[in-house]
Amino acid sequence: MTKARSTTLRITLTAVFMALNIIMSSFGIPVPGGHLYLCDVVICLASILLNPFEAFVVGGVGSFLGDMLFYPLPMFVSLVTHGLQAVVISLISHKTLKSHPKIASSIGVTIGGIIMVTGYTLGKIYVYSTFEYAMLKLPYEIAQAGLGAILGSVLCWHAGIHKFFKKITESAD
Repeated sequence: MTKARSTTLRITLTAVFMALNIIMSSFGIPVPGGHLYLCDVVICLASILLNPFEAFVVGGVGSFLGDMLFYPLPMFVSLVTHGLQAVVISLISHKTLKSHPKIASSIGVTIGGIIMVTGYTLGKIYVYSTFEYAMLKLPYEIAQAGLGAILGSVLCWHAGIHKFFKKITESAD
């Protein structure tokens, strides 16, 4: 395959994941006292598969655009928090424990979840000017991060997405 075809495929895959992130950030699952958003599932899955720059585009830019369209107040918090989350997951997934990619990605999504919870908690203190509001939402942030890490990893490794992704990207190289 040509370099141009490989680049086109990577851009297309990044755009598809970014669109999925925007879609998943546009609605939440209602739970008592708040909502759980499934965008973290897409961010974790994409970050395990993609390189750090592509992961940042999916996580940071995708979340920023989703917030800009549907709930603009925290859009810059989303850009930084989900962007950093995605880059860290991608770096850990691709640069550590190369002979144990499932363990590496599990470590990555765990640290990524901590980044997301911390970033949103600090961001909500700043955006809403109240520590109490951020603390009220903390359990939802933790649940969203955990759900995203678990479902993203399961989709990647147990639903065959990693194998499929590897097959189509290797055929394009």
